[in-house]
Formats: sequence, structure tokens, C-alpha cells
Amino acid sequence: MVILAADLIGAPCWLSLAARNREGAERFYEAVLGWEFRPGRLGRAYSVAEVGGVPVAGIGAVAAEFAVPVAWTAYFAVDDADAAVGRVRERGGTVGVGPVSYVAGGRAALVADREGAVFGVWDGDMLAEWSVGSERSPAWLELRTHNAFDAALFYGEVLGWGQGGGTVGDTSYEEDQVVLRRGGRAVARLTSGPVKQAAPQPQLRPRWLVHFSVADLDTAVSAALAHGGTTVAHDPSGIEDARHTTLQDPDGGLFTIDADHPRPGVPDTGLGTGGT
Repeated sequence: MVILAADLIGAPCWLSLAARNREGAERFYEAVLGWEFRPGRLGRAYSVAEVGGVPVAGIGAVAAEFAVPVAWTAYFAVDDADAAVGRVRERGGTVGVGPVSYVAGGRAALVADREGAVFGVWDGDMLAEWSVGSERSPAWLELRTHNAFDAALFYGEVLGWGQGGGTVGDTSYEEDQVVLRRGGRAVARLTSGPVKQAAPQPQLRPRWLVHFSVADLDTAVSAALAHGGTTVAHDPSGIEDARHTTLQDPDGGLFTIDADHPRPGVPDTGLGTGGT
């Protein structure tokens, strides 16, 4: 089932892992997060991860083909991929790949903001069952950046946050953080912190970090280590505690697992109430 991109302009609309080996990535994430997989609509290199029949994310063996690092990417819905790419360039961002047209319908591009944080834009149909931050899709997003307020202005101009005409636009400014909401529900957090574009470790660079929830944090971490993953010792966001662990998969894909499904904008993330 799909819905038109116009219904979700500016919102996170998909999560995708650019992998080197799809089968190996599937085995790892099945062991750590309990995902099941089915073929995707974009060809044999792609698969869709599901939890209880609900889509969570995609995995594509495209890192070598597109000459990009193994990484998780958050995609945002736009009404015109070419226009969105143009806005990225005009505002000091860069374009890595695309826009690329897919046989299954839709156009996508990989771009980066002014500080180098990579994200995707998608112009096309989307899965109606999927939404970052919802109970049915156990994920949310965090932008780690030097200045969250400057970043919010960039994304507002590129994606239309706070400019009307779409379902995304509510942003609250809280200390050194910005919380983005869609329809009253928190879907992303923009966090100021000590990040550097040229830092040797990926976790110290500006980036969109994907958070997935798990029922038992210790069990998930143990499974990740047993299947070739590693823990990331330093978290520049300052939110490291017993409820959060940042990991790298065997190919280097960086992600965070959270206990008890914390989301930006709810009390256990330290951002105050709202967004539930």
C-alpha cells in the first residue's frame, strides 16, 4: 500500500542501509533486532526489514556501486527531487548521488548539509504503514551537528519545515536542541555538540543517527558483539547511559539501540513532554 509523497512533504519517509553484502547485513540485523526480510521493490539488491509484518527499513547492496560508505541514511519526502537538490546546493550543501529514477517509481538523491551530514530526499510513493517515531515503526532520528539552530534553518529551507503546506513544521527549541514534530508527534531531534567534519571516527562527525528500539538492551548488545559488531565508546551527544548504546555493524554501519522505545520529545530522553 502506498500514499502520495505530497501527504508527507518534509517528513522522514524511509530508512535505508547502504551495505556491501545484503545477506550478511540481513543475518546481523536479524540477530540483533529480530527483523525479518522480504524482497524490496527496487530490485534483487534490495530487501525490506519487517517487525510483525510492518516495514521498518530497507537494506541495499549498493555501497560499492555508488562508491559510498556503508551507512544508514534517513530519507525525507519532497514533491520534486530536482528542486530539492537545487535548494541543497543553493544553501551550501552538497550532492553525492542523483537524483536517480527507479523502475518501481520515484526519484531519490543522496545529499549532505553544510556540515557534511548525509541524508536522502525521495520523490514518489511511500509505504502507508511506515512512519518514523510511531509505535508501528520503532525508530527515530537524531541529527548530531555543531549548531542545531543553524541546522534547523537549513533543513527548514530545503524541506519546508515551518513554512506551511505540509504536515511537518512544528519545531521546538529547547536549550541546545531542536525537536521536529509531524502531526504533534516527535520524529527527530537536532542536537548541538562537539562534532567535526574531519574527525577520524564516524561517530564524531556531523551525521543523522538512526535509533532503533529493543526490548532488552543487554541482549541486543551481546548479539551484536557475537555477530561481528562493535560498540562505540564515545557518544558526543552526551546522552550515553544505560538506555542507549551506539553500535557499528560488521561493515561499519553506525546506529544506536535504545531500551523501552524512547523518542525525542518524551520525558526519558531529557527533552520534556510532548510528542507521544
